[in-house]
Amino acid sequence: MLIPKFFSIEGKGGYSLMKKEKTTIVVAGLIIGVIAAMLVFFGNPANMGFCIACFLRDTTGALGLHSAAAVQYIRPEIIGLVLGACIVSLITKEFRPRGGSAPVTRFVLGAFVMIGCLMFLGCPFRMILRLAGGDGNAIFGLVGFAAGILTGTFFLKKGYTLKRSYKMPKLEGSIFPAVQIVMLLLLVAAPAFIHFTEPEGGPGAKHAAILISLAAGVIVGILAQRTRLCMVGGIRDAVLFGEFKLLFGFVAILVSALIVNVALGYFHPGFAGQPIAHTDGLWNALGMYLAGFGCILLGGCPMRQLILSGEGNTDSVVTVLGLMAGAAFAHNFGLASSADGPTANGKIAVVIGIIVVAVIGVVNSMRKEA
Repeated sequence: MLIPKFFSIEGKGGYSLMKKEKTTIVVAGLIIGVIAAMLVFFGNPANMGFCIACFLRDTTGALGLHSAAAVQYIRPEIIGLVLGACIVSLITKEFRPRGGSAPVTRFVLGAFVMIGCLMFLGCPFRMILRLAGGDGNAIFGLVGFAAGILTGTFFLKKGYTLKRSYKMPKLEGSIFPAVQIVMLLLLVAAPAFIHFTEPEGGPGAKHAAILISLAAGVIVGILAQRTRLCMVGGIRDAVLFGEFKLLFGFVAILVSALIVNVALGYFHPGFAGQPIAHTDGLWNALGMYLAGFGCILLGGCPMRQLILSGEGNTDSVVTVLGLMAGAAFAHNFGLASSADGPTANGKIAVVIGIIVVAVIGVVNSMRKEA
């Protein structure tokens, strides 16, 4: 079967979109930035065209796993990301189900990554989009995020590993993408047991039309799968190998989203009064420090985990479930921040999270292969 050039496999890595990989990553980043900014135009919350942490949190609420009425909606972007990655991985024969690598540890790391993100009020993707919207508070998040990744690279250099994964049946890898189709049906059917934020009731009520959000997710899922975009991987590769190509992709997202925001009048530089954000710089930094630290021990950011889950990686599915559990825990026990700032419970949870992640890093750097 002939495969379109866009999906062609070149080189040992098998993931080059075109002959010049860096150019491809930058082009993909530019497209993703435009899509993210335009989703705000079509109805998503300000500076939140995409936010993997927030959208998983909203979906968790829609399923009734937390009772924060302001953030309950099945986000089609999440569905699209997984299905887009799944479709293109099937086309390119990169759908290779694997799993069984420290599932409990991955679940715990995923939960604490989410708690860190909800302290900051955004994932690494939204951090970039907040910067593109002029939110100066995201600078503190970026510093903390980079520091968390640098801490994690210390453990990588010491031999940190969650051990090998194992080949799984194709049926096993297909379950999570199939669940996304079920989620889409639930979104469209809107049965009584699915919770939706009331109009004007909060961020969950702000969303683009289903088809627009789904299409955006599919396109970004395809681009992210083909380019391996991951901000955690970008900083890690820059530190360990002096390779900056993945970072170029996120710089491109920042630039294109910034241009669209300026053109649409969505760019509002400053710190106070930013949408779905708070001004506590210390806890913005510490929240993203926890997120960055946990992500590098997991091997990728929340978006990368979704993309891998679409490729049949059940370890990433476990991580996504951990992220959702963290969202439920955060909103059920008052850990998530708000525009008023972080909560006392949230601060305690972030400190505990940093300690737990550090212990996981130490223990898994000392273990020997069986």
